[in-house]
Formats: sequence, C-alpha cells, structure tokens
Amino acid sequence: MKQIDTMSLDEQLELVAYVAQKARQSQLTPKPRQKWRDIRGLLKEHAPSEDAQTWISQTRREGDEQRESQLRRQG
Repeated sequence: MKQIDTMSLDEQLELVAYVAQKARQSQLTPKPRQKWRDIRGLLKEHAPSEDAQTWISQTRREGDEQRESQLRRQG
C-alpha cells in the first residue's frame, strides 16, 4: 500500500482496474460444493450420545472466541 504513493496516476489506475477485474473473477467463479459422501467420517470427536445441536453451538462458540482472540492480538 505504501508503494501506491510512489506510482504515477496511470499506474495507480491500472492497478485499480486490475484489482477490480480480479474481484469480479473471484465473484463469478463458483466454489465447488462438497458432497456429503466426501466428508462422511471426518467428525470423529463427536460422541454419539451428545446432542448434535449442542455440539454445533459449542463448536461455533469456540470458533467465535478463537477469532476474537486473534483479532485482539492483531489490533
């Protein structure tokens, strides 16, 4: 980002056009969907006796806490 200040106006405009084109391409490229049979068996830590919704809520809460911790360290 610091290098932008040293660029000419034409170079800056070219960079903006390039970034916009890359953003459009990534937006238009659909991500391949995973099939359930491909991910079957990946969840080994889930105990069969544990309620699925409870496990999902706990896992999401842990992920949120981890992301918040990372953001605090960065900021």
